[in-house]
Amino acid sequence: MNNNLKNQFCGLFFNSPIVLLSGCVGFGKEYTNIDGFTNSDVGAICLKGTTLKRCLGNIPHRVTETPSGMINAIGLQNPGSDVVINKILPKLDKTETNFIINISGSSFEEYGEITKRFDNTDIHAIEINISCPNIKKGGVTFGNDPNMSYRVVEICRRNTTKPIITKLSPNQTDIAFSAQRCIDAGTDGLAVINTLMGMAINITTKKPIIGNNQGGVSGPAIKPIALLKVYQVYQVSKHYNIPIIGQGGITTANDAIEFIIAGASAIGIGTALFYDPLVCHKINHGISEYLNNNNLNSIDDLIGTLELNSTTSQCDTYLDKSRIL
Repeated sequence: MNNNLKNQFCGLFFNSPIVLLSGCVGFGKEYTNIDGFTNSDVGAICLKGTTLKRCLGNIPHRVTETPSGMINAIGLQNPGSDVVINKILPKLDKTETNFIINISGSSFEEYGEITKRFDNTDIHAIEINISCPNIKKGGVTFGNDPNMSYRVVEICRRNTTKPIITKLSPNQTDIAFSAQRCIDAGTDGLAVINTLMGMAINITTKKPIIGNNQGGVSGPAIKPIALLKVYQVYQVSKHYNIPIIGQGGITTANDAIEFIIAGASAIGIGTALFYDPLVCHKINHGISEYLNNNNLNSIDDLIGTLELNSTTSQCDTYLDKSRIL
């Protein structure tokens, strides 16, 4: 691993700025069976969304392809926190990379309880999922109301000393204000963004393809939206030194570099893994090469370096000249 890729995120040492996103790599072991894939290529792995008790998830269909992306509505299928803590976490090689548990709940109390349980484990950090768009209780409701987001983060903060990363929903009016409330409540980092809400329809049956009717849209199609949201959140988070995992449609090194320039300290890879399991190595190589070519020592020298264009429009210029004439 090239030294210029190494950095710190929420006090954790990262081999590279890449984070493998929750729901895309199971519980951290699945991709290690692929020739050429190694967990040490990434800074962290975010494990599958976990609830306090076992969850069976949504009815099928759960996934469908869309132009330049996909819709999923898995519904947080998982064996429950006790199984994850007692049977799954002990089998993970914590020397390879950092492991982040993604937690979700249907009440403030449930968020607090599951946080407390994982505080007593060797997991490296906790990601709070307050923005899942495909579960009926909790989920997106918490993520789209900044004050409810505050309360979730607040109760989680009281129940752990581990780094907390809050996953923000793009399906809200003002994501920057939501970020501010989460920072006020004590989050250590932010993940920007979760999937967007979407639908696909079977024109023969005239019914939604997804059994849950709606689901989360991911993949290259959402990249421009995610990029803007990262920039907007960074305008708040930079004043508190709160780092961002930028995510949404990243498939190449150029994509990753854009997110870092917009303000991300790490970048999340998800949907791209489904069709190119070895994409992380390519992205790492591309970022490192870019840093070398631009005489940058690390990604820290690149974070938040976006320079906006002048917002004076040609229409304004034309109108000004017409008044003179």
